[in-house]
Amino acid sequence: MESERLKELIMEKNNDKPKLRFPGFTDPWEQHKLDEISDKVTEKNTENFYDETFTNSAEFGVVTQRDFFDKDISNAKNLNGYYVVQNDDFVYNPRISKFAPVGPIKRNRLARTGVMSPLYYVFRTHGIDKNYLEHYLNTTCWHSFMKLNGDSGARSDRFAIKDSVFIEMPIPFPNLEEQKKIGKFFDAITILITLHQRKLNHLQDKKKSLLQKMFPKNGEDFPELRFPGFTDHWEQRKLGTIAELNPKAELPEIFKYVDLGSVVGTEMITHREEKKVAAPSRAQRLARQGDLFYQTVRPYQKNNYLFEKPCNNYVFSTGYAQMRPHGDGYFLLSLVQNNGFVRTVLDRCSGTSYPAINSNDLAEMEVYIPEKNNEQVIIGNFFKSIDNLITLHQRKLNHLQEQKKSLLQQMFI
Repeated sequence: MESERLKELIMEKNNDKPKLRFPGFTDPWEQHKLDEISDKVTEKNTENFYDETFTNSAEFGVVTQRDFFDKDISNAKNLNGYYVVQNDDFVYNPRISKFAPVGPIKRNRLARTGVMSPLYYVFRTHGIDKNYLEHYLNTTCWHSFMKLNGDSGARSDRFAIKDSVFIEMPIPFPNLEEQKKIGKFFDAITILITLHQRKLNHLQDKKKSLLQKMFPKNGEDFPELRFPGFTDHWEQRKLGTIAELNPKAELPEIFKYVDLGSVVGTEMITHREEKKVAAPSRAQRLARQGDLFYQTVRPYQKNNYLFEKPCNNYVFSTGYAQMRPHGDGYFLLSLVQNNGFVRTVLDRCSGTSYPAINSNDLAEMEVYIPEKNNEQVIIGNFFKSIDNLITLHQRKLNHLQEQKKSLLQQMFI
């Protein structure tokens, strides 16, 4: 009786038609309970026939345990109590995270059979388009049912809901033809997103490789790759001689504060307004156009920002070393992103959980730079063009992901 009332409430809230539909479809959507379109998988790996253990990641879906954790967590000899998960089976993981506040439900897309812990709820569908259901479960539309019928349980990282209640979950059910159209549509968007992600990854890997080849390796004064016309050896200099570190400046009365975490990669993603009279103690680095801000805490993250804005009211945290280059700023940015430089910095860091280097030690680091300033400029411009391309692909990817997210919310109820 209660589940029927819940079904009515959800229908009242969401109506029985989505906001966006393909032409030719006007009928109201039905609702089926999860147990009407699926069966719980109860087959156990009793003979230890399967030895590949899967896990369900909120971000990456059903993946092999070895790929996700870089090692096997389960004991291969004790998998006889695990559920057998076939290709296209769906899996509910009760572990909650920022990506999945009630736990994720993901489909096995690995095209092979494996096993999963009995902590998961595994189900096999019938009478419904699998692509349609998969994309529906990537929305938040079903979360309200979970929150009304379950809780985080005794453990704060687990969502607790009884199987007998879980299978009562109402699933919006258009006719099969409309299901297939919706499924194919979101499959196409997902493929497009994957292609853009691969292009972005390729560019990032290419940049990483070029940074290693276009700067000298430790102990060498010639890079592996150079632009035509440059043959002179590179000079060894202390970092503090090619840039002024942490120049003193009076803070403005009102400024935009850039804290650790505000810079990701080479992009500033956030800042907040602060007043001098109530400024955080770490707000000390007043930016000037052309300054480079090098993250000294966890430098392996390579969150370093070249400040190219003509504005003088940005103030960075002391978690960044401020460098005012005497030469080309983008060359210096590329130099400090090089893996060889990062490894040397890490050798001089203190701390384990949050390794950090102080600015004085940073200034004393030996680096190699070209004798001719115009070689610095050419290298800087080259990596700037790569970074611009990476930023462009990242924005396209973000836009596609946001579009998909919006369409998911509008094309389901």
